[in-house]
Amino acid sequence: MGANALVGGGIPIATGAALASQMQRSGRVAVAFFGDGAVNTGIFHESLNLAAAWKLPAVYVCENNLYSISVPITEVIAIESIAERARAYGMPGRTVDGNDVLAVRTAALEAVERARSGLGPSLIEYATYRQRAHSAGVPWETRPRQEIQSWLERDPLLLLRRRLSERGLSDRIAYLEQQARAVLETAVEFARLSPEPAAESLMEDVYA
Repeated sequence: MGANALVGGGIPIATGAALASQMQRSGRVAVAFFGDGAVNTGIFHESLNLAAAWKLPAVYVCENNLYSISVPITEVIAIESIAERARAYGMPGRTVDGNDVLAVRTAALEAVERARSGLGPSLIEYATYRQRAHSAGVPWETRPRQEIQSWLERDPLLLLRRRLSERGLSDRIAYLEQQARAVLETAVEFARLSPEPAAESLMEDVYA
């Protein structure tokens, strides 16, 4: 459904999509992704309350990376777990290690299945960390270096690689990496050899 520049702006859109799915009985589940900075907006509370009251097939996914641009979450939220707020709306909420790929997958599958079966929405808080600055326009770093380094050591890909290697899948990892490099090299070569796009194609697929 695209994106927008409003903090938490996708939350009510997903809620509306969930309502449409419920009315059409399509079996579809709407998922809203947002950061911890969005949970203090009014539309977050309004959407979750409505979704719970009407048992909409929705999953609300909060990526809690501990900072809203440069503001630590501890300065704007009193509770330790954002997922605790779900109880106020009468829906399940859970905090999951966002750097554990398998835990992320399991939590998502369970929430989607719950929504699809007609039991209503869920709130998932994935506890993780932003590895880089907020954006290219804000290149400076205000977070403690030691904090950044400790989280970098828990990079999701590194943790998954370690887990798979422990299960004897090192050869499979090497094969997949080789395949990925081949795809990347092919794409780069295609871009290099392709002609410059025509000026009149600038507005293609632009709808707003």
